[in-house]
Amino acid sequence: MTELETGSPAQAVGCESYPLQVVDAWWRAANYLTVGQIYLMDNPLLTRPLAASDIKPRLLGHWGTSPALNLLWAHLNRELVRRPELALLYIAGPGHGGPAVVANAWLDGTYSELFPHVGTDEAGLRELFRQFSFPGGIPSHASPDTPGSIHEGGELGYSLVHAYGAALDNPGLTVACVVGDGEAETGTLAASWHLGKFINPETDGAVLPILNLNGYKIANPAVLARIPERELLALFEGYGYSPRIVSGGFDGEDPMVVHTALAAELDRALDDIEHIQRVARTGGPRERASWPMIILRTPKGWTGPREVDGLPVENTWRAHQVPLAQVRERDDHRAQLEEWMHSYRPEELFDRDGRLSPALASMRPRGERRMSASPVANGGAVIRPLLLPDPASRAVDVSTRRGATAEATRVLGHWLADVMRANPDNFRLFGPDETASNRLDGVYAVTAKQWEGEILATDENLAGEGKVIEILSENLVEGLLEGYLLTGRHGLTSSYEAFIQVVDSMFNQHAKWLEASARVPWRRPVASLTYLLSSHVWRQDHNGFSHQDPGFLGHVVTKSPDVTRVYLPPDANTLLVTMEHCFTTRDHINVVVAGKQPAPSFLSLEEARVHGARGISIWPWAGSEIDGLEPDVVIAAAGDVPTLEAMEAVRLLRANVPEMRVRFVNVIDLMRLQDPSQHQHGMPDTEFDAIFTTDTPIVFAFHGYPTLIHQLAYRRHNHHNLHVRGFTEHGTTTTPFDMLMLNDLDRYRLAMDAIRHVAGFAGRYGAVSQRFEDERARHRATAYRTGEDAAEVSGWEWLTEVVGPGARMGD
Repeated sequence: MTELETGSPAQAVGCESYPLQVVDAWWRAANYLTVGQIYLMDNPLLTRPLAASDIKPRLLGHWGTSPALNLLWAHLNRELVRRPELALLYIAGPGHGGPAVVANAWLDGTYSELFPHVGTDEAGLRELFRQFSFPGGIPSHASPDTPGSIHEGGELGYSLVHAYGAALDNPGLTVACVVGDGEAETGTLAASWHLGKFINPETDGAVLPILNLNGYKIANPAVLARIPERELLALFEGYGYSPRIVSGGFDGEDPMVVHTALAAELDRALDDIEHIQRVARTGGPRERASWPMIILRTPKGWTGPREVDGLPVENTWRAHQVPLAQVRERDDHRAQLEEWMHSYRPEELFDRDGRLSPALASMRPRGERRMSASPVANGGAVIRPLLLPDPASRAVDVSTRRGATAEATRVLGHWLADVMRANPDNFRLFGPDETASNRLDGVYAVTAKQWEGEILATDENLAGEGKVIEILSENLVEGLLEGYLLTGRHGLTSSYEAFIQVVDSMFNQHAKWLEASARVPWRRPVASLTYLLSSHVWRQDHNGFSHQDPGFLGHVVTKSPDVTRVYLPPDANTLLVTMEHCFTTRDHINVVVAGKQPAPSFLSLEEARVHGARGISIWPWAGSEIDGLEPDVVIAAAGDVPTLEAMEAVRLLRANVPEMRVRFVNVIDLMRLQDPSQHQHGMPDTEFDAIFTTDTPIVFAFHGYPTLIHQLAYRRHNHHNLHVRGFTEHGTTTTPFDMLMLNDLDRYRLAMDAIRHVAGFAGRYGAVSQRFEDERARHRATAYRTGEDAAEVSGWEWLTEVVGPGARMGD
């Protein structure tokens, strides 16, 4: 009989209902399965000596971090069994330790439930081992294929911010977040330690950070591993935590010593969390909590080979990936692997059929209390639809005239307040200190900015509980929103357009997660991640060149067409219907660009709905074409400022080139420009040609870089006639109209382009083009002399005075 079954002295260590010997057995089993996944294709129970044919031809995976991930899972299982009220979500920051997370999901029984072909017997073990990092199998990280994971960990830095996002508005949840010591050196992770200052112990869950201090990265020591312990503790105390260190496993130390110490500190940490929450939830004194955290210092690659070919491996950087690299080719390496795997005593852990020993299986958590089966880790399974108020009460009235002035994002802010009122625990707004700057401050009528730090009399809209979180890091607000969405809630992040590119890589990772999740049958769709980009390139004339960059759009369209969407609403009402639509979508990333400055409202709410549904529309009232005749030119626009300039260009042409028939087209859904074979939103050629024609010149005023429109529309029949104006990387601190002229996106340049590209007009209207050029020079001189734009280019009185619904400009 085994030590586990008989009740040895080791079994008496720890809680009587869950002895630490069980923890140790689970840990050994998880380590065994981890090693097996990295190395083996066959012979999973080592029922015969290992042969070269049992070994995978390509050895891929990361061993070094895996023993600590397995150790923590084993101990957290013990806490789940001991604490019936505890609900845990496990986040593996070193997600490259994917085989460890998969191993524990298999031990939990969850893996075989979700993937029946990977059973709980020897055949299942064989498939579990074979599939890992293998063609047609599963990736090497904690990818969407991994039960219980919301964080792949391929790109380091985002574990802790995801953990805090998951904890928000989840008062019954504790997130155990393992932070790798290499990951701790990244900028996002270093800033994430501050997020404890935003957790409300009364209404939110808790995060238990566990720093996995194993000392090494791929080829270098970890910074935090090489500073004095007093400095390490002072660092985290300075962040506001109550740190405690568990250290051991070095120089052959008995693992039971570490088990005993770690169990005691986990008990204390969870007791502290329970106490903090109980005080807050029973009306105790209101003060910022000093949340516990654990620093776990154990050897990198613990329990693996101590030496390979005469070189130290355990507790060095050499343990990072595959300690034994030539197992298939070398008999001595294969013998060393076999000795390593036998050291876990698999005969105690699995029966002859490969099933987990009954003694161990009986001690694991049950049902949804298993970390690998946590409902919040499959957020789409627990999501509640948003209750979306009708935006009609917030819409801009254009019933008597087009062009009513409104600040689009301010209008949206009032509707977002309605959304928050209807969804008090299911929707949040995140931003980097720009909610008011982006004119979304209408939300403060119903909520505050959540802030657990000191509040002074001069502060505004700060409170211990609120549905707005602002912290000056685009990476943190992105990560908080991702964690919030992936655990089944809804939200929005807003940012200055130029600075959202800080999160390009985070956007990539989330897009890849969503794309991969769609291929996992049991993953349910989650609410889409929606960006609102304001303070955009065309109205950053006061901040200058550093704030002028619309390049994020070009980055977004490179990702999967199943995931990405880009919207450029031209006014307040189209912004309302765009956001209403985005909040109903699942598994997408929506990028919405809208200005915050006073601007004309072109469409009624009803018209905006129709236009939004179409994505691209002819606005007959804005053009000068004659029914039944082909237009001479198509003037198209995408974006609020380009739309106004393009409409002004039409007006100039009507007045100065009255015989030119101009069709006006507005694009709100940028992906409609693509061919249907490239994007789900792509417009069929027949519809596209009916709008843009097959042979008419197109002058396109675009919000971003002109090459993006060419990239999207290159397959279209009339692409050779497409002439795009947009941002050409010319910027400075100047007036709004001068900014347009610097990039040749102003009304005069667009009108001149139409004259130049329509056959026969350039020669006959050369004087008109010259006059337009003179007007440009005059306006620049006015701006440089007075410091502001002339009245005729800074307003739109012509629109508000003469154009009503159903009428044409100039009627």
